[in-house]
Amino acid sequence: MHHHHTIIEQFSLQAVPFAELPGHSDSIQRLIEFSQVSTADTVLDLACGPGLVACAFAEHTAHVTGIDLTPKMIAQAEKCQRENHVTNVSWKIGNVLSLPFSDSSFSCVITRYSFHHFLDPRAVLAEMVRVCKPCGTVMVVDAVLPSEKIEAYNHMETLRDPSHTKALSFNEMATMIEKSGLRKMRTARYTVAMELEQQLAASFPNPGDEETLRHLFASDIGHDRMGLSTHRIHGAIHFSYPILMTVGEKGD
Repeated sequence: MHHHHTIIEQFSLQAVPFAELPGHSDSIQRLIEFSQVSTADTVLDLACGPGLVACAFAEHTAHVTGIDLTPKMIAQAEKCQRENHVTNVSWKIGNVLSLPFSDSSFSCVITRYSFHHFLDPRAVLAEMVRVCKPCGTVMVVDAVLPSEKIEAYNHMETLRDPSHTKALSFNEMATMIEKSGLRKMRTARYTVAMELEQQLAASFPNPGDEETLRHLFASDIGHDRMGLSTHRIHGAIHFSYPILMTVGEKGD
């Protein structure tokens, strides 16, 4: 429960700035295309945050349900829905470890940028598979790194966002998907470019940790220990989150 409180605390603060960071909205079309959804699909967006993904998917599907633990994120999602005049979306506040849906409720179950917050991502994936219809699609999108970069990356992200638990390596993600029983696995990668100060302005690290983070990024230039391709542009520090899209099909 303590971790749930940390997530709610962090994302209550991050609800508005998260929604406004361009890096979080620019890549959504990639998700829509890779998921291969159609107008017949009913979609569940797990840990939906401010509703950016759900509202975008709604334009291409029959209906989207977004669920998130943080009430302020759902409030931001409802705002996104109103501003975009989306009618085929509904929202729920709830715990992803015990989804309030029957077995085989959705033809597509997705989550973006959430698995690194879960203490037990395998249990969350099992819930995603449970509520997915036979032959339906399950898609996990998150930062995934080579094994040798994980420790440094996780150290940095825990400082930046105390609700971070652990990013998965490529091997860990592949093994987890395989053990879930999903089949016909497909993967693709993209990066989300960030400017450090802009990202810090949208984050809420513990007091004193901002300077530590600036030092970590500055010292990583030319070394790439964190796997973020950190570099400077006109004096400002820039980096890119490495994102993996993983899609599997539930058996019939």
